[in-house]
Amino acid sequence: MTMPLWQPTPDQVASANLTRFMTEVNARWGAAVSDYDGLWRWSNASPDRFWTSMWEFGAIIGDGPGTVAVDDIKKMPGAQWFPQSRLNYAENLLCGLDGRDALVFWGEDKVTRRLSRKELGQLVSSLQQALKAAGVGVGDRVAGYMPNMPETVAFMLAASSLGAIWSSASPDFGIQGVLDRFGQIEPKVLVSADGYFYSGKAHPSTDKLPAIKAGMPSVQTVVVVPYTQDRADISAIPGAVHLADFIAPFPAKELEFVRLPFAHPLYIMFSSGTTGVPKCIVHSAGGTLIQHLKEHLLHSNCKPNDRVFYFTTCGWMMWNWLVSALACQATLLLYDGNPSAKDGAILFDFADAEAMTFFGTSAKWIDAISKMGLEPAKTHKLTSVRVVASTGSVLAPEGFDYIYDKVKKDVQLASISGGTDIISCFMLGNPTAAVWRGEIQARGLGMKVEVFDDHGQPVEGTKGELVCTSAFPSMPVGFWNDADGAKYHAAYFDKYPNIWCHGDWVELTPHGGIVVYGRSDATLNPGGVRIGTAEIYRQVEQIDEVLESLVIGQDWQADVRVVLFVRLRPGIKLDPALSDRIKKKIRDNTTPRHVPAKIVQVEDIPRTKSGKIVELAVRDVVHGRPVKNKEALANPEALDLYAGREELSE
Repeated sequence: MTMPLWQPTPDQVASANLTRFMTEVNARWGAAVSDYDGLWRWSNASPDRFWTSMWEFGAIIGDGPGTVAVDDIKKMPGAQWFPQSRLNYAENLLCGLDGRDALVFWGEDKVTRRLSRKELGQLVSSLQQALKAAGVGVGDRVAGYMPNMPETVAFMLAASSLGAIWSSASPDFGIQGVLDRFGQIEPKVLVSADGYFYSGKAHPSTDKLPAIKAGMPSVQTVVVVPYTQDRADISAIPGAVHLADFIAPFPAKELEFVRLPFAHPLYIMFSSGTTGVPKCIVHSAGGTLIQHLKEHLLHSNCKPNDRVFYFTTCGWMMWNWLVSALACQATLLLYDGNPSAKDGAILFDFADAEAMTFFGTSAKWIDAISKMGLEPAKTHKLTSVRVVASTGSVLAPEGFDYIYDKVKKDVQLASISGGTDIISCFMLGNPTAAVWRGEIQARGLGMKVEVFDDHGQPVEGTKGELVCTSAFPSMPVGFWNDADGAKYHAAYFDKYPNIWCHGDWVELTPHGGIVVYGRSDATLNPGGVRIGTAEIYRQVEQIDEVLESLVIGQDWQADVRVVLFVRLRPGIKLDPALSDRIKKKIRDNTTPRHVPAKIVQVEDIPRTKSGKIVELAVRDVVHGRPVKNKEALANPEALDLYAGREELSE
């Protein structure tokens, strides 16, 4: 009989925020729910009551919630959440400004800093005043070209306190990548560190800023934050000012917050841009706040004084997700640099040194350190770590095994999945339930997630399209420069009217969990049978010689054939024996249709800057189609390895 990998103790269940929330909704609304599945059903059957309860449980500061939680919930898009309320996102994060740690920062280059909640509030006050003096007000855009460091958090909070809209990009983006994003939203102020560290080297940003400023005439002020240097030369950057000079005239005073409607824009996020110019996705202050409070408090069991970490850049939505944990009175642990520094040990060093309770990372990193042979359970204590979270791509069942065998046995492994599109999760952890191998634990509360077959009918125990059949607060307000909503509608609602189609190929399990098989637009279709790419990756990456792989469907002789690309360990060559072993591994554990017609060795796998492999871009190259926006890739030169391959012409 299959057993779960982890199960909470009765005491852990009893003390969970989720259990307390369930007790409260039963008492207030007569919900009569006794377990998570019942709560999930109730949250979707009574969304007005559920989200009103979430406002109150999350102790949201603002004028509200009012008497109406949602207007026109059946309208998707178009539902209006808490239309009578007003709030400010920063005000909710900057509560309890005392001496407790707010931010602890580790840079790869041995930079360590910490700010108390009081010190963070003081810095935000000075920045708030300086931004206001620079002409920033309600609806203006402030853009951050920043590493994941304390000043990034502070600038975002200062901008949102004024009702301005924050947008950020990672400093490893080149000039065109920055202009493709920020150029569309016309920021008034650009904030940039002087550079960043990665793999032991300092990489300057100041040399790119003159061209970036020239390409964005809307920018009136460029604030340069010291990081790799004490005081960089900024004389060649028009309108540039050092951070110290920017805030010098503005000593800290009592913070002010502009309360605005629930739907007022907070963030502009960007799609990956691998299929064209990035889409600019606008998210609301209220929707982001209440959704993140739900995910942190209920799904992650976040409590005051927890110490929450997620490895992320400022160009990935997990940065925005992480920062919201301040609203739970948690401490944010920030890291900038290579996550595999110190032979893969640095993040585990961070966990031990700072009593980390929530350790968030990517599935790709978990796979990478397992192939490095790391055994943190033997080298580190990890005493405080209560949750390990994984996202970004599918965490294979073997990744689950690695966490429990080599990292820590007594830990909740929360594989989570959602996206920039919703700045949150469709499916994620449940601290009161078991963890089953290869499964995401639960569908999110208040998220009416279903799986549709090819006929648009809901199914369980069968693979299909992930959809959400009812509105939720963190849906985008819209896309920037999309006045009639046509781009927004085309992105999510073209396939099923009034239903959000997310583009994941998934299956609901008997445990109430979810298995993700990959992106539905990247599914393979040999002989008309749909195959999720993750089903193949899971098998291939168990082969010791294989470091990484990418699979596509190649149009071939009026059908589609499966082509597998593999990156092997240094010094290993793909010979017939290894190729046969890979095919046998796939055949023995899947079906004959999963077996690649071709296996091709490559030196590199192209990926986005957040580490996701780009199957669609490789598919375009193999078919001789142009890739529209290579600037979105971390290693665009890798695409050249896939063009004109002789092996694929026969």
